[in-house]
Amino acid sequence: MYKLLFFFTLMAGTLVSISASSWIIAWIGLEVNLLSFLPLMKKSDMYSSEAAIKYFIVQTMASMTLILSLIIFVNEKNFSSNLNLTTSLILQLTLLMKMGAAPLHFWFPEVISGLNWMTSLILLTWQKIAPMMLLSYNMNSPLLTMIAIISSITGSILGFNQTCLRKILAYSSINHIGWMIMALLNSIYIWFSYFLIYALMNLNITLMFKTSHTLFFPQLMNFYSNNNMKLFFMFNFISLGGLPPFLGFLPKWMTINSVTYTMGYLPITLIILATLITLYFYLRIIFLSLTLTSLMKTSILNLPKMSFMSALNNFLVLMSMMSLLSITLLM
Repeated sequence: MYKLLFFFTLMAGTLVSISASSWIIAWIGLEVNLLSFLPLMKKSDMYSSEAAIKYFIVQTMASMTLILSLIIFVNEKNFSSNLNLTTSLILQLTLLMKMGAAPLHFWFPEVISGLNWMTSLILLTWQKIAPMMLLSYNMNSPLLTMIAIISSITGSILGFNQTCLRKILAYSSINHIGWMIMALLNSIYIWFSYFLIYALMNLNITLMFKTSHTLFFPQLMNFYSNNNMKLFFMFNFISLGGLPPFLGFLPKWMTINSVTYTMGYLPITLIILATLITLYFYLRIIFLSLTLTSLMKTSILNLPKMSFMSALNNFLVLMSMMSLLSITLLM
């Protein structure tokens, strides 16, 4: 029951931050969110303890920097006031560190590799809402454009040769942060659509990994004992990569239209080229499923069967089918 309590305070801290009228209240909401998330991270193994300590240290450093900047510039603590350049840069960098954007991403893959799947889902999705919303209140377009490009390139390149699936999703998240920052620079409604679809795809993938007890790349053959789940698993990964006609292509298409209209073709072209690299480790996972199915069927009796409950199975099928709705929405 204590986890349920901390989960509600976690959501309350985020809601306080995004509905605050001053930076001080927003900082309080971020601290409530941090102190609520730490008990959810703690498990009996040493990896989760190490991840919790790393997360606490990094988030505390960012919170200290944020509150010190507000104390120094005490007359500029309201959202309505115009922050000077120094304060604006400090606030933006601390918020970028809290969400795990490059080049301040050093903690993100290491923390997420020590968590279970449901806690990783919270870190990949919900924990980005408050920093993103606070970032939209004080935006420096040249800085954030550069951060978006760096995040896309970093998330793409560092995702190579990863065998931990949680790290693959972490570097994928860094790449998607670049897209979300570009969407946020143009329209908060496009950012909300992007974030909602991204959270839906991550929910599907993490539930499948959690149900099959899959943590590393070689364990993906657990999916081969269930053809339906293997099919929907491939659909969700392709959708996460943003290939048409799947739903993940829709927010990218909306972002491309808005960015090319306001910023030109160069920034979005660099992000698109970087995103193409992420398709490598998406397609590598799918390629294993397409080419080694017959080989795995010969040894499938030696593998544990996946125990999908009927309700969870139906839920995953329903949510995964939503990845095929992009054609309908575009029409």
